[in-house]
Amino acid sequence: MISQPSRHCTVELQALPSRIGQVRRIISAQLRYWHLDPLIDQAALGVTELLTNVHRHAEPDKLCTVEIELLLDRLTVSVHDHDPRLPTVRDADISATSGRGLALIAAVSESWGVRPQGEKGKVVWFSLCAPSPAVALPPYPVAYRPATDGSFAGKQDGTRHHAITRSAVAG
Repeated sequence: MISQPSRHCTVELQALPSRIGQVRRIISAQLRYWHLDPLIDQAALGVTELLTNVHRHAEPDKLCTVEIELLLDRLTVSVHDHDPRLPTVRDADISATSGRGLALIAAVSESWGVRPQGEKGKVVWFSLCAPSPAVALPPYPVAYRPATDGSFAGKQDGTRHHAITRSAVAG
């Protein structure tokens, strides 16, 4: 029996240096909304490393999708790109300024891995243990419409609901 529903957030972007900071802020805001503040630093560091790998190595393009999913006591962060080549963990020289990304992800996460998707690319993911017991999350809004003051108004009865963060960052 699942005592709490899955929570999911997806961000599509071009993995450019200017976009990576935006995605870090989106991930941080989503984790705050889910009351997972203790995971923000690890998740932001991990997603930065994965997006930097896409920026530096992915071909034929830099288009990718970042997904975070909270399911019970596990947060999974994944990045899908269109390059079918799988990443490898390298032994970086002590004076090297790069080459430690996957080793860093392995060090800060509970687990990580790569799922090939044939010629469509790959998904690189890592997972973190969510704090227990999980705080009850706000319900999804039934329906919402923009209010004149910039907030989200609820159903026709005027009850207010908070919208779930769903973002798409175009490159």
